[in-house]
Amino acid sequence: MAKRTVRDFDVAGKRALVRVDFNVPLKDGRVTDDTRIRASLPTIAYLREQGCRVILMSHLGRPKDAPDPAFALDPVAMRLGQLLEAPVRKLSDLTGPGVEAAVASMKPGDVVLLENSRFDPREKRNDPALVYDLARLGDIYVNDAFSAAHRAHATTAGLATVLPAMAGFQMAREVAALEALVAEPKRPFVVVLGGSKVTDKIKVIDRFLDLADQLLIGGAMSLAFLKAKGLSLGASKVEEEGLPYAEEALKKAAGAKCELVLPTDIVAADSFAEDAAAWAVGVDAIPDGWMGLDIGPATAEKYAAAIATAGEVFWNGPMGVFEMTPFADGTRAVAEAMAACPGVTVVGGGDSVAAVNKFGLASRMDHVSLGGGASLEYIEGSDLPGVVALPDKEQA
Repeated sequence: MAKRTVRDFDVAGKRALVRVDFNVPLKDGRVTDDTRIRASLPTIAYLREQGCRVILMSHLGRPKDAPDPAFALDPVAMRLGQLLEAPVRKLSDLTGPGVEAAVASMKPGDVVLLENSRFDPREKRNDPALVYDLARLGDIYVNDAFSAAHRAHATTAGLATVLPAMAGFQMAREVAALEALVAEPKRPFVVVLGGSKVTDKIKVIDRFLDLADQLLIGGAMSLAFLKAKGLSLGASKVEEEGLPYAEEALKKAAGAKCELVLPTDIVAADSFAEDAAAWAVGVDAIPDGWMGLDIGPATAEKYAAAIATAGEVFWNGPMGVFEMTPFADGTRAVAEAMAACPGVTVVGGGDSVAAVNKFGLASRMDHVSLGGGASLEYIEGSDLPGVVALPDKEQA
């Protein structure tokens, strides 16, 4: 069900409390990847055009429920101001008299950024006291942080219970893309899953075995499947805890309409290093002492061919250690195949987003989710507190 958005409500002139996701990487006091900040710009721009006073809330990093200068949002405010080409006032607190005075002095179109929401221990508890302290600052609540929607926190869920609530544009896009993916995927529906751990994705694997036409497995998690089939994998790092889940998935796949596809060759190396000796071998021929670090060229070609004929593709997780040049070819092959695919292409967060950005292909995907764990939980069928709290469009 589509959620009510800022276009479905009279926001003109309102004080808009907006939950964004500015959990971005920093180095030497500067933002090194502003993808998530850029994703918030359409919502912020629209609210400013409507004469709103825009009060932004976000977390950053994992502070221990107390102020920590390393996670202060000052660098974020600086970068946001550059992108908006407008002043962004960064406040030193999340709530309190100083914040209330600053908000009271705002003019239409002004933007302020409150301090890191996780500096307040009440945030993660969804404490009603914090909810009401924040609610005094605004007339409406806008959630544009899908990537934090799996958290039942004060700024992601609590505020939606006490103020007129609606989705921002990024939130609405995420929900629409993922809902279409699980409700009515275009056929053939091909899913590519990689990454390191089977245990992180067993529920997603189980869901896609019911939903997809082909499930292509790569990355380190494929090693657990290969070991579950009885193969010897040299010194490859296999997630032992994932073996029982891989065995169950293989059993389910044997009786499912979905074809579960594993690598037939692998790029093996004598060490985990950029300058390691490496070559492609069959998955049953990894030398003793060597480790698998990427899908091999034959597997990459097979996966690319499956993607090329797909009506819809969902991809989450790299095919190998793509940060190292010798082990990036498998991930690049998937990214390039998706970029060329005439069907609908959805990239599902995390390292997959980093990969399409690295290869310069993000703009050629139909949807690049910034949701990470939230994307996977949504696909699993879990109720995300930040999404559930927003009213459906028909209730507007």
